[in-house]
Amino acid sequence: MSEEPPNYSAEIGRRYQYVLDKSAPLPAARWGVFVLCLVLYFVRVWIRQGWYIVTYGLGIYLLNQLIGFLSPQFDPDVDSDLGLPTRETEEFRPFARRLPEFKFWHSCTRAVITSFGMTFFRVFDIPVFWPILLLYFIVLFFITMKRQIAHAIKHRYNPFHGAFGKPKNPAQKSNK
Repeated sequence: MSEEPPNYSAEIGRRYQYVLDKSAPLPAARWGVFVLCLVLYFVRVWIRQGWYIVTYGLGIYLLNQLIGFLSPQFDPDVDSDLGLPTRETEEFRPFARRLPEFKFWHSCTRAVITSFGMTFFRVFDIPVFWPILLLYFIVLFFITMKRQIAHAIKHRYNPFHGAFGKPKNPAQKSNK
């Protein structure tokens, strides 16, 4: 009778999932960890003066995740029958995101940690003229946000209502 060797990857996966489950009801702490990781990443890039392509890729990825977070689950332009309620007579439905807040946080934090890990390998430090990348990213950010805001105005939804907390029915008035 031989014992099976311990499955370390399964144990690490269980512990990782346990930490994720415990952090789910604590959005402020989770986003604090994300900001800390992001600051540590930027400090490392600034001190080491490199990995601008990795930083640019991280920025594009985070922008893509932000768009998913701010977008409705069902696009009213594509799915007209599943559109957002825009009249007072329609049933209230809270804003449903294409990318939920927890998954948004999780994917952003993993991306920053992965990018931080990449800064320990010179193979990812490709020489580029970083001001051009920064300028291109800023232009891309403003064009993308302008389009996203125009979409929100056109379909009359506010992606920030209920972003962190329970969405509220606007038809219910408090009796204070």
